Amino acid sequence: MNTYMANAQTVERKWYVVDADGMVLGRLASQVANILRGKHKPIYTPHVDTGDHVIIVNADKVILTGKKLDQKFYYHHSGYVGGLKATKYRRLMDEKPEFAVRHAVVGMLPKGPLGRKMATKMHIFAGAEHAHAAQQPEALELIK
Repeated sequence: MNTYMANAQTVERKWYVVDADGMVLGRLASQVANILRGKHKPIYTPHVDTGDHVIIVNADKVILTGKKLDQKFYYHHSGYVGGLKATKYRRLMDEKPEFAVRHAVVGMLPKGPLGRKMATKMHIFAGAEHAHAAQQPEALELIK
């Protein structure tokens, strides 16, 4: 009996649409990361990208629980001495909700070339409309 190992040529990819309206950011991110990795498939292989494409709509309606909107910060550094910048999540969600969702999901993917390739299969839109109707995506209901 041999163990089945998937390879990039044999993976069949599907397209899913996830409505993020009213969903908690962390729960949404962890479930989307599992779909991007392919952990929901029986052919899951850790060193191969077996995941599916995910379209996230209504990213501007994602919820952060508790006081995270005012107490949680997004940090980035310019590379220069004293170049640490901090942005509250309230401002980040108002100005760039797609970036906030992408940042949460990418943080839950593997680090390195494979994780970066998985992240390219995620398409995020702030509103209810998306530009991928030609791919005939299926609606995916996630656990709230």
